[in-house]
Amino acid sequence: MRAVIATIVASAVIALGAAAGAQDAAKRKGPAEEASADFPGLGEIMALQQMRHIKLWFAGNAANWPLADYEIGELKEGFEDVTKQLGGDIVSQHVGAPMSELEKSIDGKNRTVFAAAFDKLSAGCNACHHTLDHGFIVIQRPQSLPYSNQDFTPQKP
Repeated sequence: MRAVIATIVASAVIALGAAAGAQDAAKRKGPAEEASADFPGLGEIMALQQMRHIKLWFAGNAANWPLADYEIGELKEGFEDVTKQLGGDIVSQHVGAPMSELEKSIDGKNRTVFAAAFDKLSAGCNACHHTLDHGFIVIQRPQSLPYSNQDFTPQKP
């Protein structure tokens, strides 16, 4: 009986030690290493960002300011996720000012300012990609609407 109890105690000590070691390793990981099954990787986040970027352009270009406002909010959330992955302030350095300009253009319902701010956002994305050695990913104004199932014209209330 003592042998059985000793084996159970030894197994518990080993399991607790392994769990503690895993927790310590998790604490030592940097932001980019914290991705798990519960949190998408950077590639998945950026694919969503690209979709939001496209939708933002078509919403603003159509002067659908409520939709543009929604999409800029989604972009901001996505950039927060990117910041969690990368750590530091690289995202805000590259896209912070253009995002603020875009928000102001949407609030002011100004298509001309919107277009210029949108181009600055695209340039900021490209600068960030270069900084991260992903300069082969080049973002630009969308040329065609890939969402044939969504109407981007402003709707009357």
